[in-house]
Amino acid sequence: MTVFRDVRPYGGPVTELVAVDGVLVASVPEGAAVEVVEGGGRMALPTLVDAHIHPDKTAWGEPWHSRRAAAGIAEYVEGDVELAHALPTPVGERALRLMSHAAARGTRAMRAHADVAPAFGLAGLEGLAEARERLRGVVDVELVAFPQHGVVRAPGVAELLAEAAAGGLITHMGGIDPAGFDAEGGAGDGDQLGTVFGLAERHGLGLDIHLHDRGEQGLAPLRDIAARTRALGLQGRVTVSHAFAVAQLSGRALDETADLLAGADIALTTVALSATTILPFRRLAERGVRVGLGSDGVRDTWSPFGNADMLHRAWLAGWALDARLDEELTACFELAAHGGAALLGLDRADLRPGAPADFMLVEGACVPQAVVDVPSRDLVVRAGRVVARDGALV
Repeated sequence: MTVFRDVRPYGGPVTELVAVDGVLVASVPEGAAVEVVEGGGRMALPTLVDAHIHPDKTAWGEPWHSRRAAAGIAEYVEGDVELAHALPTPVGERALRLMSHAAARGTRAMRAHADVAPAFGLAGLEGLAEARERLRGVVDVELVAFPQHGVVRAPGVAELLAEAAAGGLITHMGGIDPAGFDAEGGAGDGDQLGTVFGLAERHGLGLDIHLHDRGEQGLAPLRDIAARTRALGLQGRVTVSHAFAVAQLSGRALDETADLLAGADIALTTVALSATTILPFRRLAERGVRVGLGSDGVRDTWSPFGNADMLHRAWLAGWALDARLDEELTACFELAAHGGAALLGLDRADLRPGAPADFMLVEGACVPQAVVDVPSRDLVVRAGRVVARDGALV
């Protein structure tokens, strides 16, 4: 049992948080042996969930990589291969470095995507699985076999996905733009959604499909995904990442699409790239759609930006939405904390008795200030155990 003394949950009155067997309880049981951790009057906040990150692509901590202009996904994919071959550090070590950094800044769980293609084989998945094992008990990690190079466009990808599905390392099967990028004539499997849904059903996996396409090119596959989800009884196990076409909707069109997604219990993830691509997560939640927030790529060939800090990502969400009111800033924090938890099927870490003892201590007066200031994480607690201090794992 551990008592975290002199803390202020959500910036409220000073109190203590008591953790027993990884869960918060209302008070110290009589006669119990107690370890005391001093909170120093800091604010206690729930730890966060990164619902969409690509640790296999990262150059975090590596020598600076100068990026070149790219026109579309195909050229970015070429850059991914070049960077992977140029970096001196194995993917497992790079992923561990980034995932450890994320955990030290308060990420308690993540859904990590790894490219599966002939250029890499399953090396990305294997590297992420190695990092996942080394961080067991610190951060929970779901793994997605992601066909970044396409299934229709790239011969051999379908076979690699099948190998990944049968290998036991992954929790989810991925997909990418079946009407756009992966519909451009190739020699691979001609039905991407049929392939990935079939593998998911056969091996008891979830699905997480990237949809970057806008307009009808993005909405038509979304309707197809919803239909396949219902037909195969996969409700609650399918996520669509980015969904830029949904971000463009408003009014009745948005509500109708939200109702379609909610009816099939399909979740969405957003990464707060810009004001035009961030999902209207509050409106979607009102219609029953689960939405999580993610880092996406971190210092990869697609962008030099990103830091795997989900509190900073909440800041980016607020910036993209021009959030000004306390309730708007708080909603961005809750997206990072509770939106991703619901998407990954985790218990809500809301600092109440019975909740997971997963929280972080920071300086600040209230949640909106924490979103704006992005203070250092002085202490990070996972399952009642201190796992990081002052930005580093212990």
